[in-house]
Parts: sequence; C-alpha cells; structure tokens
Amino acid sequence: MATIDYSHLLTQTVEELSDSRSYEGLYQQHKEGDPLPSSQSLQKIVELARAILFPGYFGNSTVNKHTIPYHIGVNVEKLFNLLTEQIQAGLCFGQENNGLKINPDRKTASLLSAQFISKLPEMRRILATDVVAAYNGDPAATCFGEIISCYPAIRAISNYRIAHELLLLGVPLIPRILTEMAHSETGIDIHPGAQIGHHFTIDHGTGVVIGATCIIGNHVKLYQGVTLGAKSFPLDEEGNPIKGIPRHPILEDNVIVYSNATILGRVTIGRGATVGGNIWITEDVPAGARIVQRKH
Repeated sequence: MATIDYSHLLTQTVEELSDSRSYEGLYQQHKEGDPLPSSQSLQKIVELARAILFPGYFGNSTVNKHTIPYHIGVNVEKLFNLLTEQIQAGLCFGQENNGLKINPDRKTASLLSAQFISKLPEMRRILATDVVAAYNGDPAATCFGEIISCYPAIRAISNYRIAHELLLLGVPLIPRILTEMAHSETGIDIHPGAQIGHHFTIDHGTGVVIGATCIIGNHVKLYQGVTLGAKSFPLDEEGNPIKGIPRHPILEDNVIVYSNATILGRVTIGRGATVGGNIWITEDVPAGARIVQRKH
C-alpha cells in the first residue's frame, strides 16, 4: 500500500499561519519575565476568596468557631501571595496592551493585593445582604446554607463583587476574566464595571446580562433572561465606536424586573417600579410604575 506524503500540505499550512498578516491583533508579544494571568490560578483565587467570605461552605468544611481564625489566616496568606502574582501579570498585560501607567513590579502588585484583601470584610457584609435578599425572595429556599451552596446567583454575584473591587484598584484584564468565569459557570453575565447596591438578587439567573455602565440600586431583584444592555452606540469621525460613555440602564432602589425583559440604553427605571416579563424598554419608567404586556 502506497504511503501518502502530507508534508507539503503541513508545510504550506505552517507558512500561512506564520504570516504576520494572519495573526495581526491576535498575537500577544511575550516578554521574558512578563507572564500572562493564569486561568487556573485565578480559579484558585476565587475558591480562596469564597472560602474566606463563606467559611465552611467553601474550602475546608470542618471549620468551626474555634478554628476560623486559623483557617482564614492561612487562606488570606495564600490569597495574598497568589493574587500578588496574578496582579503583577495583569499589570504587565495592561502596560503592554493598554498603555497602563501603573508600574508592574512586585511591590506595586503586593500593595494592590493587600488593598483588595482589606476590602473583604465589607465585601462579606454586602454579600450577606445578597444572601438575605435571595432567601426572602424565594419561597422555595429553606435556609441561608441552601442559598450559599446551591444558588448560581450567589456564585455570580460574589465573582462580580471580587472583580469590581479589583477593577476599582486599577487592575486590568483580571476582573473581566473573573466575571467571565462566573458567566461560564452560571450563565449570568455581569460586567465588573457595573455598580450594584446591597440586597441584590437574581432568581434562577440563566441568561441575565448586566452591562458595564449599569447602575443598580439597593433591594433590586432580576429574574432569568433579563438584559440590561446598550443600544447601538455612536461612532466617531473615523467610524470607530466611542467607548467609555454611559450607555446602560439605571435601576433605582426596590425595582423588580421579570423574566426575559430587555431594557436598553441610558434609561432610568424609577424607584419601586416593576417591569413585567418579555417587555422591551428603551425609555424611562417613572417611580412606582408597573409596566406589563397588555391583552389585545
């Protein structure tokens, strides 16, 4: 049986893939000593943060009131070292790709890591209100432990709150990776740039999208399939999208948005308003209003 020689086809493919025009914009120039953030390490960071924020539910399940200081101390030290390493990698990426002015050295990364860790007590306080909101908003929930262990909203919201704090500290790339990890895990897509108040919950959650410039008040509840998105955004004189402008909705306190509602653009849903399911909104909704589909 004759042997078929595929070498010419393989050689041609390598030549085409090596042509710089084919990978323009898709290539990360590696510099010696400047690593990229690691998705595996960032997953460990999320696991450590969850173990610190929700002791006993994540991480070591044998923790008790007597051993909590030890377990949290060990986890905080691990988190600090791992996060410092990843922040430094993120800063190297940001400097190379976004012209970031923050110095990507170990000292700077350590300071940012320590500043993030100092935010964990307040983060836990806010997440506790999110757990309460989920419990109070779901008659099927039996206890807080069920909410923390099982509900995708808590996993997505905790990733978001971690990512948001890192974004506020000026850490590039990593916040978006963290929220996209939660997106893959839960089907809930929350941009780390969104501003979200306390007692926030998402019932069921699958398919929820919250855009980068959203502002969400306190005691807000969303259901599955809700989109808080942007309309087509304006272009500059050269036809490029204008970025960095507020383009997503504002939801004031005590708003409820039911499943598969779509709210687009920089509109305001007033305090205490209710938006029914399967509705498309591109204009402001007054406080206390109840927007539902009308029967024909």
